[in-house]
Amino acid sequence: MARPAIAEARALSSDQINEQIDATRRELFDLRFQQATRRLEHPHRFKRARIRLAQLLTVRQEQHRSTSAS
Repeated sequence: MARPAIAEARALSSDQINEQIDATRRELFDLRFQQATRRLEHPHRFKRARIRLAQLLTVRQEQHRSTSAS
């Protein structure tokens, strides 16, 4: 499966980005828990979730910089 597009994250509002960040962090926690209990079926989801989290945090930081610069 392809990486999530950062353009999709840039189209989100600030509240939606924060919700997505929380959801992605919960997903990563659940994946770590599944890995610890040896129930993880799709280890590739770690990488996808980490990339998505990084993209969302980057977009949030970009939005923060653009509002503080204005």
